[in-house]
Amino acid sequence: MCFHNAMSARIRRLAARYGRKTDILEMAQELIHEQYHVNAFTYPLYPVVTRDMEIQAMNWGLIPSWVKTIKDAKEIRTKTLNARAETIFEKPSFREPARHKRCLIPATGFFEWRHEGGEKIPYYIHLKGEEVFSMAGLYDIWRDPESNSYLVTFTQITTEANPLLAFIHNSKKRMPAILPKEQEELWLDPDLTTAEAGSLLLPYEEDRMDAYVVDKNFVRRDPFDPDIIEKLPE
Repeated sequence: MCFHNAMSARIRRLAARYGRKTDILEMAQELIHEQYHVNAFTYPLYPVVTRDMEIQAMNWGLIPSWVKTIKDAKEIRTKTLNARAETIFEKPSFREPARHKRCLIPATGFFEWRHEGGEKIPYYIHLKGEEVFSMAGLYDIWRDPESNSYLVTFTQITTEANPLLAFIHNSKKRMPAILPKEQEELWLDPDLTTAEAGSLLLPYEEDRMDAYVVDKNFVRRDPFDPDIIEKLPE
């Protein structure tokens, strides 16, 4: 699915892009720097945009508010890194956030693999002419029963792949639900009906995207190294 993003825009750039304030510099030192690879499987802190006035730092891997134990929280977040657009209003983990806790997940790009025989070929995908774009997401707030502290977590929504992503992600044929700029604030509107919200989660136009092959070992490299997204010679 969609577990590997690039988020190489500085936090101050994000604040200007989304018209929000931010105190993330105080909350998460690692978010100060450009990250050319963010791996969802590490449940990282990530800058997320909500209707609030500030960009927030949340952990990737949604823990529903109704989860009772730490053991269950650790187990369920392995299954909630992504949420399928077609079922977010049905699945117990996502039903309530899909109605009341929608968010934007900023990205400068993302990675996906094409399968050819026994080989996996990684691609870096980004939007033409847009340094930062928004993926649709959901978030929730969970209370740790032992420490009585709160953890805010999110999931990234996926949708059917457009032709470009169907070629690249040919094993699952999925892609992140990318929102055009003019729909970003609409996605955050709490008054949207489920039908209206669902209608925004469409495959993004392929002619507004670009992709190229990158180093097969990028996952093991320093995530702050800009060479991670360097195009391999053809």
